[in-house]
Amino acid sequence: MTTEDSAKGFDGKLDRIDAIVKELEGGRIGLERAVELFKEGKTLVRDCEATLKAARETVARATAEPGTT
Repeated sequence: MTTEDSAKGFDGKLDRIDAIVKELEGGRIGLERAVELFKEGKTLVRDCEATLKAARETVARATAEPGTT
């Protein structure tokens, strides 16, 4: 996966999370659908958090003083 693919994937996941939140806030869905959306959203959030953590670590390594890693 290229950096561009990763960015699209991350942005796509954020867009999907936004759509899930809007659907849940709309209040016009049943309990089963709400639970389904919640589970999907939780998985997407975990994926995004992992991506962000990896990016932070990459930046930290790239900006570290020589000999401190």
